[in-house]
Amino acid sequence: MSTTIVANRFRFLLTQRLIHFGTDVFRMILMGPAFVFDRVIHRGYADVTAGELPTANGYTVGGVILTSVAITENNVAHRTEITWGNATWTASGAGITARGAIIYNDTLVTAPHIRPIVQYIDFGGNQTAGAGGTFTVASPATFIG
Repeated sequence: MSTTIVANRFRFLLTQRLIHFGTDVFRMILMGPAFVFDRVIHRGYADVTAGELPTANGYTVGGVILTSVAITENNVAHRTEITWGNATWTASGAGITARGAIIYNDTLVTAPHIRPIVQYIDFGGNQTAGAGGTFTVASPATFIG
């Protein structure tokens, strides 16, 4: 079972109206087995690159662009829900093994808010797709409440 942790910087940038879901580009990257997310110190993409998977076996550093963003108001759970389409990689060679994924905004590049992290998705353990398989993060969601 996966859990999500929304980054503190993302919440701040929402209040500053610096995140624009209709026009901004959001990407997902995969994190290696030893990565541990910290919502305070991991503010932007540059803060987590050491833990990102290297370019190999069907994965490319920088991740994939997320599409099909949808924003809904959930009055039962008292939160706003942001969802994207699936993020998918086709594994090759030794396959792809990841512990989690990060969604970041690839449009906002003005200091000090350079490529801010939206959230970390902890897979709850290493997940692997063998060569020829598909590594998919299905319908990633961000909950703000």
